[in-house]
Amino acid sequence: MPDAFSTQKRIAAIHDISGFGKCSLTVVLPILSATGVEACALPTAVLSTHTGGFTGYTMRDLTEDLLPIAKHWRSLNLHFDALYSGFLASYEQIDLVSRIFDLLSDAGTLCVVDPCMADNGKLYRVYSPDMVQGMKQLCAKAGLLIPNITEAAMLADMPYRPDLAGDRVYLQQLLEGLASLGCPRVVLTGVRPQPGQIGAACYEKGGLITYASAQEVAGHYHGTGDVFASALLGGMMRGLGIRQSAQVAADFTARSIARSAGRHTDERYGVAFEEELPFLINALGLHERVLNKKNKSGPHGPLVGP
Repeated sequence: MPDAFSTQKRIAAIHDISGFGKCSLTVVLPILSATGVEACALPTAVLSTHTGGFTGYTMRDLTEDLLPIAKHWRSLNLHFDALYSGFLASYEQIDLVSRIFDLLSDAGTLCVVDPCMADNGKLYRVYSPDMVQGMKQLCAKAGLLIPNITEAAMLADMPYRPDLAGDRVYLQQLLEGLASLGCPRVVLTGVRPQPGQIGAACYEKGGLITYASAQEVAGHYHGTGDVFASALLGGMMRGLGIRQSAQVAADFTARSIARSAGRHTDERYGVAFEEELPFLINALGLHERVLNKKNKSGPHGPLVGP
């Protein structure tokens, strides 16, 4: 894939790492790397497996390590094009990530928050209701928010209505409620724009809402939110708009799910995204070439997002 910019983009990924079960950093790092982005890990916790469907897992909380790592990076005068937070192991980590956003951000940094705290209408077992209120404060610092419908309903103080995942009035209300927290761009996942399709609704400051979707595959595979969000962010770092990036991410995620479904893989284990990385690379390259052709007529600096 040709390099669109003179310098490589760099992202700090603030997520947990699970030894087994493809999600969080074991998904984020390879996908971002495949898009040509330098991915730097800032782990919030180390687990033997993720917490969805597994029992008896081990978990080492790394709360005390987060700020010292960030301060060391700051002492090296590193520039990050994006700071991307996901699963946080405790309420205290919300405040720490907020401080890390302040510490490592500059004028060119995009702060991205995946709330990663709930699904199917329920909070994850390791989270308490006060985490929702704390997450609202972190979302206010984000330039891009990537929640699923459960998280969006909780953050926007709206009822969770999975039956309205294709209702554009309900989706607009969710998106506007999230934007009211102070975040100018939102990509809402788990949306069903048409029967048999699943994808995302993209909100941009000013009220513009667009949709991206792909063929839905039966099953509820863990880690697909991380797969989608990482591909989305990789596309944006390559200079694609938010809707273009969401479409590539939707296609990549759907193909990864289909591979695993065809093999009857245990849904807890995650999806076979590795074998779809060539598709992601080619898809981003194709969109990037179209973007470059459009910009050929005049001088345009690199864009992050729309």
